Amino acid sequence: MIQVRPYASLGGGHHGWLDTRHHFSFADYADPARMGWGALRVWNDDAIAPDTGFPPHPHRDMEIITYVRQGAITHQDNLGNTGRTEAGDVQVMSAGTGIRHSEYNREAETTRIFQIWIIPDRAGGAPAWGARPFPKDGRAGRLVPLASGFPADTDALPIRAEARVLGATLKAGQSAEYALGADRLAYLVPASGVVEINDARANAGDGVAIRDEASLRILAIEDSEIVLADTAA
Repeated sequence: MIQVRPYASLGGGHHGWLDTRHHFSFADYADPARMGWGALRVWNDDAIAPDTGFPPHPHRDMEIITYVRQGAITHQDNLGNTGRTEAGDVQVMSAGTGIRHSEYNREAETTRIFQIWIIPDRAGGAPAWGARPFPKDGRAGRLVPLASGFPADTDALPIRAEARVLGATLKAGQSAEYALGADRLAYLVPASGVVEINDARANAGDGVAIRDEASLRILAIEDSEIVLADTAA
């Protein structure tokens, strides 16, 4: 089953400093049919105006992956972690027993991010934060794990869930294959371009909910950048 959820059907809206779209119920957007997808709880598509951002606020028991598409995001938390994550890079925050953090756009341009929340396999644990670069030429033509709870994904940022977030850049006409496996769910969003997933067509910003598909073939109709989450059902 592959269900395409057009960008125009997503929740969210424009809040002056923040233009956001919610793939799942979040904040003021509530849709009983879109409460998550397996262990994937949140996928927000955020555009943050220059010199604005999310002031300090708390989280607990959530794996929060930030995929930066344009500009940069500056992180600070009560553990003393600070860092600037720029386009092409990824940061992960394991909220664990509790963490308080801020995320600001300190750049002169709009910052665009995907904010992805995955429910951890177990509650608790010490909170943590980390970031690393993932140059786009390193994932050209193939899906590369960016954040993962699988030990085999040694180059990915660790998360505390049996899940992974992957990224790829595909030239028009290129394709990437992915074996999803039994009892797994996937959610894919093109950050740019147009793709076909097993013949289902998705434009930039659309969400693609996938289940009961043993394997995926992702074909780029245009030059495309894609992000895929693979989680337990």
